[in-house]
Amino acid sequence: MSDQIKHECGIALMRLLKPQEHYLARYGTSHYGINKMYLLMEKQHNRGQDGAGIASVKLNLEAGKNYYHRKRSNSSDAIKDIFTEIYHHYDTLCAGNPDRRKDVNWLRQHADFAGELFLGHLRYGTFGKNNVESVHPFIRHNNWKSRTIILAGNFNLTNVDELFHNLVRLGQHPIETSDTITVLEKIGHFLDEENETLFQRFKGEGYSKQEISPLIAENLDVLNILSRASKRWDGGYVIAGLLGHGDAFVMRDPSGIRPAFYYRNDELAVVTSERPVIQTAFNTPIEDIHEIKPGYAVIIRRNGEFHHVPFAEPKPRQSCSFERIYFSRGTDASIYKERKALGRHLAPAILKAIDYNMKDTVFSYIPNTAAVAFRGLSEALHSYCDQQKKAQILQADGHLNPKMLDQIFTLRPRVEKIAVKDVKMRTFITEDSLRDDLVSHVYDVTYGSVIDGVDTLVVLDDSIVRGTTLKQSIIGILDRLRPHKIIIVSSAPQIRYPDCYGIDMTRMGEFIAFRAAIALLRERKMDHVITGVYNKCKAQASLPKDEMVNYVREIYAPLKTAEITKKIAEMLTPENIDAKVEIIYQTIEDLHAACPNDTGDWYFTGNYPTPGGNKVVNTAYINFIEGKTQRAYQW
Repeated sequence: MSDQIKHECGIALMRLLKPQEHYLARYGTSHYGINKMYLLMEKQHNRGQDGAGIASVKLNLEAGKNYYHRKRSNSSDAIKDIFTEIYHHYDTLCAGNPDRRKDVNWLRQHADFAGELFLGHLRYGTFGKNNVESVHPFIRHNNWKSRTIILAGNFNLTNVDELFHNLVRLGQHPIETSDTITVLEKIGHFLDEENETLFQRFKGEGYSKQEISPLIAENLDVLNILSRASKRWDGGYVIAGLLGHGDAFVMRDPSGIRPAFYYRNDELAVVTSERPVIQTAFNTPIEDIHEIKPGYAVIIRRNGEFHHVPFAEPKPRQSCSFERIYFSRGTDASIYKERKALGRHLAPAILKAIDYNMKDTVFSYIPNTAAVAFRGLSEALHSYCDQQKKAQILQADGHLNPKMLDQIFTLRPRVEKIAVKDVKMRTFITEDSLRDDLVSHVYDVTYGSVIDGVDTLVVLDDSIVRGTTLKQSIIGILDRLRPHKIIIVSSAPQIRYPDCYGIDMTRMGEFIAFRAAIALLRERKMDHVITGVYNKCKAQASLPKDEMVNYVREIYAPLKTAEITKKIAEMLTPENIDAKVEIIYQTIEDLHAACPNDTGDWYFTGNYPTPGGNKVVNTAYINFIEGKTQRAYQW
């Protein structure tokens, strides 16, 4: 994606199931847990670059000892900073006494992060301040271990206002209205209730207060807590938690919007946002890694018992297809195949756009995240050329000579590395005109790869959201090669509607497809459609989210997709370029064909998987008309 978008976060939860001595004997290190957490987090670096945090819990530590630890950083190299500090802590503790590194019992008593439970988080801030206090994990402290909770997640809730007021009605006084604090306090409330219920039960049975604590830890019903806490949540989420006494959980929303995978053996249990990181970290075959089902939670009890159980009624699976197109690691086996399929499905439209003239067309891609889809497109183009060569040979009916064959076999796609991204340009220049000039030089081009005024240049992008970088930088850069025509191809369909489940795409006016639709309606004197949608959205603004309708669809209803695409091309064409510009988008049908198991397509169709989605699109449109720039899920 040529436009940068902040998006969902990444989690890694791990529970060591063997005594620490086992890992020292088998792997030769007393830092096995923290070493693996570093790998799990680093391999998910793509999921968060605004900050990182890690927490650890030690089981069965005597009173007076700190049994949990946390480090967070919001630096530009947060993962490195965190683990450098942790390893420096070990070096300091063992300075002058290297044998301590092999003394797992001593380390467990004195070293931070020498526990059995770990929770790591990588943050992309979709909303709120980007300070270290906003970085997960968050902690709800309590002197009772079974009331202490450490929480991190990849989520965004659409009804934070409703949940906040519900907490107030319960008698709480939350100091923030963010969804993270709201979720933490909501789970904390029912955790407290469960503790109190068990306390009264065991007290009635004659146990002393000191005897009751371990009994609570043994009998705590984590599933019941999660079910009650999440009853009114609306959004996409994967939320992970560690309880101070040693239980752990990861829960996934009932529509399966955000991803989560788990793996366990006799040594450990692990949950991450991405499947390939588990395969890499533990050299594990793909068939041993499982997806957490929508509406299910992985619960790991303090005694090591592992459960994958439903906490809510699952809804029709609508996992996010945009994750497959762009955000997730392309090293995942199924994602790799899907991205290739996205590229393959684009071939017929591209061939039609170039009038099947392979001789005078150069194919490339930008940015690097589009490389896999481009590989699929390239394979489809090669297949087309093979069919054409076969047809020419058959037409010759045996009347061939070497020269004719040489001519036939020259037909192949002209694939070139056109755009080369230089080192990241720092935006220390404050003057707008100079900043724009700097941005225009982020990419350089391979000169001599295009025949001046003759060749059509086809460039594949994984998606076009705002189109800002295309207009301000990329198209102008490509025009330096002096092609006859530039065709920008998006492996995703037109992005028409905001996201509210963890990807920072909530301002309607930022979407080039929406702006193009509004421009067309105004050109055609159809302002009544724009006003009518606004009036309908305002009329339902005070309704419960369950009763809201996505009236923004009516903006697109009078327009054909091809008309909007043509308008987008016109709007993204910079002044003073010589080449003609055309845009090609993936179709919704081909998106579903390429990603059949991940049907969450609300960005493209407005079909939101939860009622809160309709509330967000309603608010986003009102904000657009009223000139407000705040995010549509900021209440």
